[in-house]
Amino acid sequence: MNNRICHLFGIRYPIIQGGMVWCSGWRLASAVSNAGGLGLLGAGSMHPETLREHIRKCKAATDKPFGVNVPLMYPEIETLMDIIQEEEVKIVFTSAGNPKTWTSKLQQAGIKVAHVVSSSRFAMKCEEAGVDAIVAEGFEAGGHNGREETTTFCLIPAVKKVCTVPLIAAGGIVSGEGILAAEALGAEGVQMGTRFALTEESSAHFTFKDRCLRLNEGDTQLTLKQLSPTRLVKNDFYKQIVEAEQKGATVDEMRLLLGKGRAKKGIFEGDIYEGELEIGQAASQIHQLQTVDEVMTELVEDYRKALRQLQDKQGW
Repeated sequence: MNNRICHLFGIRYPIIQGGMVWCSGWRLASAVSNAGGLGLLGAGSMHPETLREHIRKCKAATDKPFGVNVPLMYPEIETLMDIIQEEEVKIVFTSAGNPKTWTSKLQQAGIKVAHVVSSSRFAMKCEEAGVDAIVAEGFEAGGHNGREETTTFCLIPAVKKVCTVPLIAAGGIVSGEGILAAEALGAEGVQMGTRFALTEESSAHFTFKDRCLRLNEGDTQLTLKQLSPTRLVKNDFYKQIVEAEQKGATVDEMRLLLGKGRAKKGIFEGDIYEGELEIGQAASQIHQLQTVDEVMTELVEDYRKALRQLQDKQGW
């Protein structure tokens, strides 16, 4: 598991914890980093000074590398990037925007930059922008997704074919076997959101975690496609969205229905009926609340076991 991703970020295992809104605070990020992966703070749900606080607390909790995930559509993006540089964060994962805008500026400050994409076309733009790594995320992932609805198994080999920078697979990966599969397709690391969102250290509300740990196959759906495609748990709010879409609601009407703070209401405050419950398809494979240490140990052991079994079957 020691490859370009490990060398790039200075980590033991090429396992990155996704920077998820309302889940990825300093406790989660530092725990993942301490366990040998790369923890990311989710800046998308933080006010600038809140991010500064979490960066400082993360530094106090780990001496290992960690980073910040920044959605480029963030309204106070300039302030956020200033804080990241002032606090000497060395790794930034960007998403939902043009990687050319910030990549070179961050790199000039000594920061490694990875960008999240949902298609090989956008991956090529990332390489042109000079990013240090690319995260290719299939539509199995929770939260905001690409409009292409390309699955991870289709996306990774397509991106690998057109790009040369280190590739990180994301979307639907929650196990050691999944890590091995992503590696076989050409990825050198994985980014996991759902698996780490459902840990004890995640800042998500217990009620949200408990609901997600009881999901079955098919209990999530990619929706809100008129605004920004988002994978959600099927709850009362989801039903309202479906009804509105069936009635031909306009973009403005859908935006009004969504309102403000809907994700916070669901994920952070635990309203599992009226909240926006963002989680990946693979949540249906997770049924136990574990610590980050337990998860990381299981991932590494299962990866090695799956690799040995595959070698034995092939007579290697």
